[in-house]
Amino acid sequence: MTDLAESIESMEQLTAGWRTLVLDRSPDADVRDLPGIAVRWAESRFLFWNCVTLTEAGLEPGLLERRLGEAADVMRAKKQGGFLWLFEDLLTPDARAALAPAAEQAGLAHAFPGTGMAGDLLPLPEPGHPELTFVRVRDDEQLRAYADLNSRAYGFDVEDGRDGLVGSVLWKTGVHAYLGLRDGVPVTCAATVETDGRLFVVLVATDPAWERRGYGEAVTRKALYEGGRATGLTRATLHATAAGAPVYPRIGFRANSPMSFWALAN
Repeated sequence: MTDLAESIESMEQLTAGWRTLVLDRSPDADVRDLPGIAVRWAESRFLFWNCVTLTEAGLEPGLLERRLGEAADVMRAKKQGGFLWLFEDLLTPDARAALAPAAEQAGLAHAFPGTGMAGDLLPLPEPGHPELTFVRVRDDEQLRAYADLNSRAYGFDVEDGRDGLVGSVLWKTGVHAYLGLRDGVPVTCAATVETDGRLFVVLVATDPAWERRGYGEAVTRKALYEGGRATGLTRATLHATAAGAPVYPRIGFRANSPMSFWALAN
């Protein structure tokens, strides 16, 4: 794949994967494909389930300014907050240079950076970690633990995180979601879900008190290993935060498009 093709793939994995995950959270979610904008908005208190993204490649500055304004208008019409996920390699060089002032003009504030990643890396060897045991999420107690790990890792209120996951049937059946337990206590988690012929890694998190011990890498390998065994897929994709990005090349992922996440300015 060319670099641009991988960046387009990364954007399309978001729009396809989030369609499934958002509709799982709310059958009445706003899931629309507008000209140049994909809306995937569950009106959840878990902000990751409220998403818009720009979908055109080769965006020039003028059209970028217009699309940012349109995306911000969609976000303003919602009750819950959320993010614009922007894949920067879909912009022309001139548009990338104009991004910050254009976003400010649209009423958007930069929230945090990220990176799209992908790799033809499956199958993986069966993973393990000397300090962890792995369990697949099969009930709401385990799903609550999964949500709480994400809340602690990403700075969300615990109840907001639970609003995003607890009660889901999909996450207990169709998603390969795993907890890593240390002495019986959940300390890390990762999941994969089949998305358009790939395994899409989602919601990887480690309790901040247990970082830098290889737990996130180990549980991600477990979710990939089991998802690969179940589906036979060989290619995987993910969207990494800046904190998580150094982990994934060790598994076999390669970075593609830089990403930026934008919220409505106060």
